[in-house]
Amino acid sequence: MNGLNERFDFRAPVPDLSELGAVHFIAIGGSGMSGVARVMLARGCRVSGSDAKDTPVLTALAAEGATVWVGHDPAHLEGVDTVVISSAVRESNPELAAARQRGLRVLHRSQALASTMSSSRRLAVAGANGKTTTTSMLTVALQHCGADPSFAAGGELAKHGTNAHWGSGEVFVAEADESDGSFLVYRPDVAIVTNVQPDHLDFYGTFENVQRAYAEFAESVVDGGLLVACQDDDGSRALAEAARSAGRRVLTYGWSPDADVTLNEPVAHGLMSRATLTDATGRRRALRINIPGRHNLLNAAAAYTAATAGLGQDPTRVLDGLFGFTGTRRRFEPKGTAAGVSVVDDYAHNPGKVAAVVGTGAELVAGQGRLIVVFQPHLYSRTRDFALEFAAALAPADAVVLMEVYGAREDPIPGVSSTLVADALREIRPDVDVEVIPSWSAVAEATARRARPGDLVLTVGAGDVTMIGPEVLRALGPA
Repeated sequence: MNGLNERFDFRAPVPDLSELGAVHFIAIGGSGMSGVARVMLARGCRVSGSDAKDTPVLTALAAEGATVWVGHDPAHLEGVDTVVISSAVRESNPELAAARQRGLRVLHRSQALASTMSSSRRLAVAGANGKTTTTSMLTVALQHCGADPSFAAGGELAKHGTNAHWGSGEVFVAEADESDGSFLVYRPDVAIVTNVQPDHLDFYGTFENVQRAYAEFAESVVDGGLLVACQDDDGSRALAEAARSAGRRVLTYGWSPDADVTLNEPVAHGLMSRATLTDATGRRRALRINIPGRHNLLNAAAAYTAATAGLGQDPTRVLDGLFGFTGTRRRFEPKGTAAGVSVVDDYAHNPGKVAAVVGTGAELVAGQGRLIVVFQPHLYSRTRDFALEFAAALAPADAVVLMEVYGAREDPIPGVSSTLVADALREIRPDVDVEVIPSWSAVAEATARRARPGDLVLTVGAGDVTMIGPEVLRALGPA
């Protein structure tokens, strides 16, 4: 809990892809792992992988040429030269233990991804919130410009149905994960920092360690490169000021009039948003996106700045590309409508993300219906550390159904449950309709009972809450 990764040195040079030989992924079905595997397959690598359960991702990877297994067994390492893991894979995993015993090369997934990027102009997107959407927006905008970038994102682009691609162009756009310090590995030509906030304290311990890691990330930008940072966020603004003082090239963006690239005059119309963008040259331009929320206009401004000032793309074509962006899976993703009730799913799992998605939902239904949020806290440590902040983020909702904590890589912590969030929410809003429902199977029915025509139901969280939306629609009956 000090922000230092004892398993990997992310500051060390990574091996070239040609040195890796046959590559095996442990837990290949994960969103980050599957993306790296896809890029390696496209680069001609021999790829295998295993996961604890069968999923459509495994089926897709097999169709793309990977050898996949359900279940972990040291026998899967036959003929393997390099093993790739994420921080969630424990040393006790039988395949990892066997790989260590045999002296095989073991790489973190970020190192494996970096090994595919050596010949590319690298663009890395970091931040507590918004990095998947910003990565995806930037990718789509560059595609519209004819750049055909390679990319690896934390979610599937709705238009493409994939989270990664090896393109013919010179640019590689990567979502850079700060959760375990691995974003230090990329050494980008252009870096975006959407915000710097106290998250992943199970790894960093303190916010000061988080800030120190982002400072190192900014320092990892190659000489002559560009840092694009959000002026509206205190942490990101401080990072930009320090980088600029150190002689680095920096451009800030935001609603703040002090930003180098400014947004103003926001307008929301259904699921579409627009604003006036004044870029670093002083030129005013119309920014339009087909997803809701001021936070997504910020993400688009970051993508615009990186594509134009960082990569030299034509501003008009970049803006047209951003308008053509249709979203990312599990980022305010509409799931359907039944009995006059709309259901939307979102991956938000830290307080800032939850606040953004709940605030957007509240704006959409204002004067028309109520907002019902089904929230599943992610990680016991995050629930313990940020129960009050989660409650504040949920407060704009008219009703909140809380599922039990999705532990993911963590073991339960005594005394930590969703009740912490519920109690804090009742303190903030004594009139709120909030219920903790530990039984997964009871959540959809309880949510449907609350809903009436004109309402919006948001299912929110990084766990299996994503499967609740279709169940709510079924419980509501015909559309």
